[in-house]
Amino acid sequence: MPTSGTAHPPTDRPALAALSRRRVLGMGAAAGGAVLVGTAEAAQAAPGAPKRALRAPVLVPGDRVRVVSPGGTPNPTNMSRGIEILRGWGLEVELGEHVYARYGYLAGTDAQRLADLDAAFNDPGVRAVFAARGGYGTQRIVDRLDVSGVRRDPRVVVGFSDITSIHGKLWRDTGLVTFYGPMVNWSDTRTGPESAESLRRAVMTTGPVTITRDPAETAAPVLVPGRASGPLLGGCLTMLSTSLGAGDVPRFDGAILFFEDVDEAPYSIDRMLTELRRVGVLSRVAGVVVGQITNSVGGAGEWDAAAVLTDRLSDLGVPVLGGLRLGHGAGQLTVPLGARATIDAEAGTLTVEAGVRPR
Repeated sequence: MPTSGTAHPPTDRPALAALSRRRVLGMGAAAGGAVLVGTAEAAQAAPGAPKRALRAPVLVPGDRVRVVSPGGTPNPTNMSRGIEILRGWGLEVELGEHVYARYGYLAGTDAQRLADLDAAFNDPGVRAVFAARGGYGTQRIVDRLDVSGVRRDPRVVVGFSDITSIHGKLWRDTGLVTFYGPMVNWSDTRTGPESAESLRRAVMTTGPVTITRDPAETAAPVLVPGRASGPLLGGCLTMLSTSLGAGDVPRFDGAILFFEDVDEAPYSIDRMLTELRRVGVLSRVAGVVVGQITNSVGGAGEWDAAAVLTDRLSDLGVPVLGGLRLGHGAGQLTVPLGARATIDAEAGTLTVEAGVRPR
């Protein structure tokens, strides 16, 4: 299951490495965290589609940016590298008070992690909020986020994996376009110069983002021809399926659904996609984009991940494009979530409008 961040390339696993993310999320739910709701009515009950997309101003050299740890504790060495990259773009990097705190497998208590997020979202001088790493923990605090500062004064927000919950919460409550891309707990082994440049272009330029299918990716064989447009929404598949019915899952009506995942066996991917079918999510989308399906290992003679994805997605009647370098794998790229996107499955491209606006 996904653990995000990159303290141990190619994927960073928290201390409970033997546990899948789904098992850890189950523990969190038992302790008062996310509750899985298995009905279409519950999954789609609350309004999850803002009237319009809200874009932050493009980042420019000299901007203050804040690094926070909503989930797990980052590796100081990898953090130093990520901070070096951001400073190399001329950004003024500051750290949340509890970035390196530890509380079990979390980066501090829920109160500490929430306080750092609220401070970053409501400080008018902070122009961007970068997640240090993922792991697990955002679902424990996301419902209590104070997003009023973001609504009044939008800012860039970057992260992936466990940060899926924050992306969804900000979209539902403010309409903010956010960025699904590498975090500051940086690994040059997993995310090299192309990954850094993709992130920089996404948040420091106002051009559209185009991601092209990579034939080497696990999900590259997954393809249903066609073209479709809509807001690009989604993130880590596990995070989406374990948040159904909660306040951090958008409505996917007419959207291009994007998902990726790591350390999930093919049968587990099947179960999560089946869940999205049963609650009606997949019957409402305009298209599906599959990112990096990393470290998905099944049993001998069983379906592999590509076969499962084809089986669960090919009969939806919408375009499906797999094999994009978005997620936990090597060479991860950055894409705006919430911006209008066009999928051209036969051309193998996903084109997304700029996630930031000119100053």
